[in-house]
Amino acid sequence: MRIAIVDDSGLRASVLEEGLREAGYDDIHLVTPQGAFVARLERLGPEVVLMDLGSPSRDTLEEMLVVSRALARPIAMFVDQSDETMIGAAIDAGVSAYVVDGLRKERVKAVLDLAIRRFNAFARMQSELEEARTALAERKTIDRAKAILMESRNLSEPDAYALLRTTAMNQGRRIAEVADALITAAGLLGGTP
Repeated sequence: MRIAIVDDSGLRASVLEEGLREAGYDDIHLVTPQGAFVARLERLGPEVVLMDLGSPSRDTLEEMLVVSRALARPIAMFVDQSDETMIGAAIDAGVSAYVVDGLRKERVKAVLDLAIRRFNAFARMQSELEEARTALAERKTIDRAKAILMESRNLSEPDAYALLRTTAMNQGRRIAEVADALITAAGLLGGTP
């Protein structure tokens, strides 16, 4: 597993690196949070990012949001002190594990595992939410197409659905695609989409 350590303090980075090596990880890369470090992280392509920022500023957390969006990877952040605002900003930035005053090499493996599990759980929830949104949108499209068929061809709802399903099967397309094409055609022909 490729792990990036983002840290501007060699001492703190060495604690993280030592903890990772003792846990059996050896593909470890140190990235200093200066300049175009987000681009460097993207090129590196780590599976996990560990950040030790001491006392992160609001700007640093905004940079983390950029990192989180660019990489879509688990991020664990170690800080010396924090408050509710900083914790909320870190979570909003996509940080999977936020550890206050806990930089000890013995804890690095547990924090890494936690960050990966939280990230994966959140990614699953996002995927399920997107699937539900897509299914709902497709259902609305199919319902609109059925209404067009019911009105234009004087069909019952089950017959309108059967016609959509049969057409989709004959064309090797999904019902939602056929429904969308029907709605578009009805709009072009002056019907009610």
